[in-house]
Amino acid sequence: MSTKALAGKVAVVTGGNGGLGRAIVRRFISEGAYVAVLDLAPPEKTSGGSLLSIRCDVTKPESVKRSLAQIRQTFGTVQILVNNAGVLGPVATVAEINVAAWRRVIDANLTSTFVCCKVLAADMIRASYGRIVNVASIQGKEGTALAGPYAASKAGVIALTKTLGKELATTGVLVNCVTPAAVNAGMFDQISAERRADILRRIPMERFCSVDEVAAMVAWLAGDECSFSTGAVFDLSGGRSAY
Repeated sequence: MSTKALAGKVAVVTGGNGGLGRAIVRRFISEGAYVAVLDLAPPEKTSGGSLLSIRCDVTKPESVKRSLAQIRQTFGTVQILVNNAGVLGPVATVAEINVAAWRRVIDANLTSTFVCCKVLAADMIRASYGRIVNVASIQGKEGTALAGPYAASKAGVIALTKTLGKELATTGVLVNCVTPAAVNAGMFDQISAERRADILRRIPMERFCSVDEVAAMVAWLAGDECSFSTGAVFDLSGGRSAY
């Protein structure tokens, strides 16, 4: 009998070719899962074995449906969905941000989560089993100056998680989210040194979160040991969040 927590499970990770996404994919495969990556960016690693990489626009239902058909054919029924795809967006005040930039961030971060939940949850409900983990942000709880679209989109992900958790509570499908503070990878590279220093000052542990720490939390939420948490928010804030 395998001791790997996700042995034989089929997982989808959106945005799996980014820094955080790659860490989640690595962790899942190490735990015995078969992983399909949905991403617009080209994969760094070719498909094969436990990994399937699909170019997909996760904001568009038809693109996600086509990808799901390919995943079913390759691995079978999906049991785990991690909504990790997203963008940082402009570093500017709300007054300075144009509507097109606002919509791009909301679509990439929030609409994509809605679309993937809507498309993939149906199989989970039919199977009376599933785990959905949404990657939000501490900014969705606090709001952050110069990051209005990002903070609003992640607040929406938190609210969607809570709503879907309640709606699916008796189906065997659990829906939770994580809210990291700044993670030292991916979008982090787009932040200026001055802004990084400002963010670091707000973290009581005086360091940034690592991708492996996020991946570990996501892996636990995706497994069977997480059995009585749904619609919940799990912080990775280094003490920054007080609720």
